[in-house]
Amino acid sequence: MSVPKQKFTAEFKHEAVWLVCTTGKSGAQIACDLGIPPHYVVRWKQQQDNQTAAGRPAFTGRGIPALSPQKARLGELERELEIARQEWDILKKELACLGQNRRP
Repeated sequence: MSVPKQKFTAEFKHEAVWLVCTTGKSGAQIACDLGIPPHYVVRWKQQQDNQTAAGRPAFTGRGIPALSPQKARLGELERELEIARQEWDILKKELACLGQNRRP
């Protein structure tokens, strides 16, 4: 008995690669968060880098998302939370810098 091959949309692949590039997490961590095998994200990043270097768009094929609506929403909320955390860290650093520049 064979397992059906999962297909992912180009948008899903771009989002996964974008998360690797912007969050500082490894491809394996992002894959775990998305519930997919780690080698998928690594391969997609390589494909995107190769296609971009060649001047062609990456992931032009059609696929269907493998995530349920609940998991997709969870992934979206996790991305929003990560962005909020990054913004919060920036604000904390700015506040620390402003506090050091005050004269007693």
